[in-house]
Amino acid sequence: MYTASFAFFEALWEAGISHCFVNLGSDHPSILEAMVKGQRETPDRFPKIITCPNEMVALSAAHGFAQVTGKPQCVIVHVDVGTQGLGAAVHNASCGRVPVLIFAGLSPFTQEGEMRGSRTEFIHYIQDVPDQRAIVAQYCRYTAEIKTGKNIKQMVNRALSFAMSDPKGPVYLTAAREVLEEDIEPYHLNQSVWDPVSPAALPEDAVETIAEAFLAAKEPLVLTGYAGRNHEATRELVKLADGLPGVRVLDTLGSDMCFPSNHISSLGLGYGVHERIRTADMILVIDCDVPWIPTQCKPSPTAKIYHIDIDPLKQQMPVFYIDAHARYRADAFTALRQINARISASPKLQHIDAASRLKTLEAEHKKRMDEFVELAKPREDGMVSAAYVTKRMREIMPKDAVVLLEAVTQTVAVANQLQSVEPGSIIGSGAGGLGWFGGAAIGAKLGLDNGKNNSGKFVAAVVGDGTFLFAVPASVYWISRRYNIPFLTIVLNNDGWHAPLRSAKLVHPDGYAAHATNEELNISFRPSPDYAGIAKAAAGGQVWGGTAHNIEEMEKLLVEAIETVKGGMSAVLDVHIV
Repeated sequence: MYTASFAFFEALWEAGISHCFVNLGSDHPSILEAMVKGQRETPDRFPKIITCPNEMVALSAAHGFAQVTGKPQCVIVHVDVGTQGLGAAVHNASCGRVPVLIFAGLSPFTQEGEMRGSRTEFIHYIQDVPDQRAIVAQYCRYTAEIKTGKNIKQMVNRALSFAMSDPKGPVYLTAAREVLEEDIEPYHLNQSVWDPVSPAALPEDAVETIAEAFLAAKEPLVLTGYAGRNHEATRELVKLADGLPGVRVLDTLGSDMCFPSNHISSLGLGYGVHERIRTADMILVIDCDVPWIPTQCKPSPTAKIYHIDIDPLKQQMPVFYIDAHARYRADAFTALRQINARISASPKLQHIDAASRLKTLEAEHKKRMDEFVELAKPREDGMVSAAYVTKRMREIMPKDAVVLLEAVTQTVAVANQLQSVEPGSIIGSGAGGLGWFGGAAIGAKLGLDNGKNNSGKFVAAVVGDGTFLFAVPASVYWISRRYNIPFLTIVLNNDGWHAPLRSAKLVHPDGYAAHATNEELNISFRPSPDYAGIAKAAAGGQVWGGTAHNIEEMEKLLVEAIETVKGGMSAVLDVHIV
């Protein structure tokens, strides 16, 4: 039998998709048949199937895989309820601009046996909803229903063309059981004609305008957030800073580390608030969703501002605008390369007081690094700070480790202590759907291992205690054990959700909430769950777990945890922080 379902999987592997993260249901009989056929008859080509007991974990895994490899993966879920189970992960993939193909079945559309696949169970009536695609449509680059097996490969490739064309993101396909059961003639597509849309360049007049603005500025600033998704764009940013002394770069870590922290032009990590935003006389915003927050920080009214983005209008944000003098839809790497070429050829470079500017940057950088060192010093009371545990991670972990960062209120402290230098060494979800880290760590490790267990870079996740619970850890650590995907989790345990309190203080700095206890605010997690114990239970004991309440305990347990992950088993270290 050569069914539409088998053609679907064949389309996936022909398009280069190597993994399917699945949560299966009553809409998938033909999918199950195709899986068994493919795994038995073409095991070298058939996508690797990863069973995911939770849909958000499945999509987060595909997200993490795509983020470290640039290659989209597939998620298969169950009708409307499985689609809803994707939850915040769809938001993350959309805002994070991560290419992933989501496929969901539909309830059968016949009920009297008219076609193979007709309704056979009570639930087929309950799950027949008017518009299943509408559940996720506003987050997806493309949604469609496959209505015949005869063009199923074209539909898959069309969806992937949207997923892989900027702004990249999730796509969603559906098909009913009758369609998936359809017997069709085997066929193949010419994959070379299904490439995504090529990256866009800046118009020549824009290149000249921006280059001239950089050359004329005394305090030029670059704000970015996800340009680092393309590692070559990060290198072009470094080239800009090296070639034009005085440029400063603020990384908002939208989803990827964008600029090396050891460069004298680095301002570290900031979220929409920084003194240099106020003082810059020229600002380039490039691939950045939130360059500044006007209620907290604004550029000078005399600053010249230019905006380059793959999505400068932020089409999925009903309210977004910045006072840019010009904005352009262009690829960050391509645009930066154009700007660098124009600046390097300009005779105006000779008139810049490079020595004075470099001296200023070097002094600023040293001061900032000294502050980070001070923040990471061991406390006299023996308690652990987020800065200290992160500094020790950096010193003990392999130098090329990849860190997934979902630490919420501790993110800036952690990122500044990690002092990341290499593109791809820190990644975030790019959005606000907490719990991304668990599935993403699984996917990232799979992608980095490239088919050979625990052969790739060391993977660690630094998360808050609330984030840990959002991640559906029972599913995450079971998958880790089942498929031998080892990664380290550091839980920064501050006994609850601190982000809601921070938000309340920004609006009501002297209100009731500002002086209330965490228990009054209902953001306390006391008594603390046994986070390491949760992971161990999910993995049947095959996860290392430890809890540290002070520096002495943390020093010993951190070394054990890292060595355990190197040896091929996941580890969870719960660190109580002040």
